[in-house]
Amino acid sequence: MTAWLLIGSWRHTRRRVQAQQALISETNFRRAMENSMLTGMRALDLQGRITYVNVAFCQMTGWSEAELVGRTAPFPYWPDQDRELLAARLDDELNGRTRPGGFQVRVKRKDGSLFDARMYVSPLIDAVGKQTGWMTSMTDITEPNRIREQLQASHERFTTVLEALDAAVSVAPLGSEELLFANKLYRQWFGAQATGHLQLVAQAGVPERKPGTDPQDDVDPFMGLPTGTLALEQTENAEIFVNELGKWLEVRSRYLNWVDGRLAQMVIATDITPRRLAEEQSAAQAERAQSASRLITMGEMASSVAHELNQPLTAINNYCNGMVSRIRGGQMREDDLLAALDKTARQAQRAGQIIQRIRSFVKRSEPNRALSDVAPMVSEAVELADIELRRRNVRLSHYVAARLPRLLVDPILIEQVLVNLLKNAAESIENAQRPTARRSVELRVVPRELDGQPVVEFSVLDSGAGLAPEVMDRLYEAFFSTKPEGMGIGLNLCRSIVESHQGRMEAANLYNGEEIVGCRFSFWIPVSDATNSAAPKDSGVTA
Repeated sequence: MTAWLLIGSWRHTRRRVQAQQALISETNFRRAMENSMLTGMRALDLQGRITYVNVAFCQMTGWSEAELVGRTAPFPYWPDQDRELLAARLDDELNGRTRPGGFQVRVKRKDGSLFDARMYVSPLIDAVGKQTGWMTSMTDITEPNRIREQLQASHERFTTVLEALDAAVSVAPLGSEELLFANKLYRQWFGAQATGHLQLVAQAGVPERKPGTDPQDDVDPFMGLPTGTLALEQTENAEIFVNELGKWLEVRSRYLNWVDGRLAQMVIATDITPRRLAEEQSAAQAERAQSASRLITMGEMASSVAHELNQPLTAINNYCNGMVSRIRGGQMREDDLLAALDKTARQAQRAGQIIQRIRSFVKRSEPNRALSDVAPMVSEAVELADIELRRRNVRLSHYVAARLPRLLVDPILIEQVLVNLLKNAAESIENAQRPTARRSVELRVVPRELDGQPVVEFSVLDSGAGLAPEVMDRLYEAFFSTKPEGMGIGLNLCRSIVESHQGRMEAANLYNGEEIVGCRFSFWIPVSDATNSAAPKDSGVTA
């Protein structure tokens, strides 16, 4: 019996030691878990006295466990200015009026600094299922609050900027009438519906999937394309007139990935009505200035034109007087009369051609760009300018390359540029007082490539005194002229005409060693796609 009791006692002692060791291990594990937690834990009894705090709670507040356990409200980590609010929250907590989502409070550290915390409260139940108090968890949310405030401030700034834009901004998903975003100006113009967005997209000709179509019968034009690449590259611009607003709008659109992952289309519409009106007024003024320039050119050439007309008129007068004299003397045969009348008719036709050419040059007309042959333009300009050049005893030679493509231009405006350049070349030679052998002007028209673009180059070379450096800097300045009687609008208009045809113009002195022996004015007119498709008709002409 004694042996059996000893063996039973030994077994019982061993099981007790094992249970005690297991309990110690479990307690150490739980304590390690509590000490490694980043969430502060606090336990209150039913009277509101602190019965437990973990290490994280002490680290957050800076107060030790001994300083907190056993304390009642007001607790040392309550800020003085928030005591009434925290006391009310504690009363709600002790009476079970807690919020499932927790509540946010400010907590004072031992050093006096404050931080934001979110607390969650739950009942503390013992082993027999009886509530013995309340368990509170506390998380430091200072950094998340700071980030949220920054994001909110950034969102407010972003919204403020978009709302203050003088452009209507709207975003809508493809294939839907839902409006994801619209700024203030859009809402003023079109309201809060996607109708205006879809109208802008349709008028601007931007590809958009029509809403309400059966996806089984419709082929998605963007199927298989990476939406990221599509959002970055697919951008469209257009200028449209909206009748409902009575405004010209510049519409820019692009595709983007919305915050929910859907492919959306953003449209930015800017009111360009004042700009369009200004452009129309500027075009009208430029047209009037071009007409005035042609009149001025003809006015400056008036004496030359009068001299040119005087020759056929004098010839007509001589033929008529001769015929009258011979008829009166009875010496006029029928063959001689017909020959004299034929010569008289040719001289009258010549005078009429001169007047008609001048009239077509100076008359005001609407800009009329069409595919035009180069050779006739050059021929008309040469015949007009040759009157002035002969009066100044200047020899003119011109060359037009064979098979030049036709250009999409207004022929009268190009002739105006050529006449002005040829007339200026003659004046430069006369002012330089060149001898007869060196009084020459050359006009060349040849094809070229400029920055990979096919162009037609017009060049006027003279043998004058060239351009001084200070004149070169102000050559195209409006109302700047080196001639005492000049108005300073000729070259400025010439460059405007060339640039309105997407061309370029430049001037350069010609040198023989270090001596300036003349000047070269050149301009280029690009060959458009429509021009390339047209068959070239020009043939080489040298004079």
